[in-house]
Amino acid sequence: MAQIAWIGAGVMGRPMAGHLAAHGHRVRIYNHHFEKLAGVEQEGMEPCRTIAQAVEGAEYVFVMVGYPRDVEEVFAGPGGIFECAAPGTLAVDMTTSSPELARRLWEQGKEKGIRVLDAPVSGGDRGARNASLSIMVGGEKADFEEVRPLLACMGTGLHYMGQAGSGQHTKAANQIAVAGATAAYTEALRYAQAAGLDPRAMLEAIGGGAAGSWQIANMAPRVLAGDFAPGFFIKHFIKDMKIIQDESTQRGVELPMLDTVCSLYEELARRGLENEGTQALIRYYEPEA
Repeated sequence: MAQIAWIGAGVMGRPMAGHLAAHGHRVRIYNHHFEKLAGVEQEGMEPCRTIAQAVEGAEYVFVMVGYPRDVEEVFAGPGGIFECAAPGTLAVDMTTSSPELARRLWEQGKEKGIRVLDAPVSGGDRGARNASLSIMVGGEKADFEEVRPLLACMGTGLHYMGQAGSGQHTKAANQIAVAGATAAYTEALRYAQAAGLDPRAMLEAIGGGAAGSWQIANMAPRVLAGDFAPGFFIKHFIKDMKIIQDESTQRGVELPMLDTVCSLYEELARRGLENEGTQALIRYYEPEA
């Protein structure tokens, strides 16, 4: 069994780490707010107060934090992975982050003797809990093959996408598609309500046809239940879309649909809803209090 360090115990990170422990791997887990690690011993993991403590003796380090700045701090900051992990360690960043940063960390890791993969995921909190995530990986193919058995503890779709940064570029494409699908089912619900339709019956009718999607099957029912708890935070989706806008601008690519959806979520954040889940987009259409 592998000795693993896990950094980041949020909505998705903690259950993902738990799957590794459930498969018999030795997991030390660190979170910036130590109190969020309460109860991890019962899940088979050892809580740590520092990154240095978590990575001591680790063969593999997994990172699942919030923003690119957090990723950079965890890897390259004082007391971070590059400073504390042993040469030869394989570090896997599963945060949705910047492709440029992923490439830079890969290069810095090479100088330090630390192997780095970028491996963002799709599937939300449900995928994290059910170990059914899609995982998109950039970096050295041999490193991907080495860590594949560990990734298989967390996901059912394991995809090697190419050189460092390719995992993040793939996740960017994923988020563009998610933005469109989320806006589509939200406006379908809004129209159905205005037209006097039973929204549940409407979703059942269109979900089995050409309009069917993961978002309709998994997220639209949460909207109807009034459940806006974050499987994926609005603030993190805005972060993702901003990264995509930067990358697309550098390449001269216009993404008007993404720009529109981003502006809708920014308005929700302005209303103080940034800590709700992405399914709360329906609240954009409600009168502002």
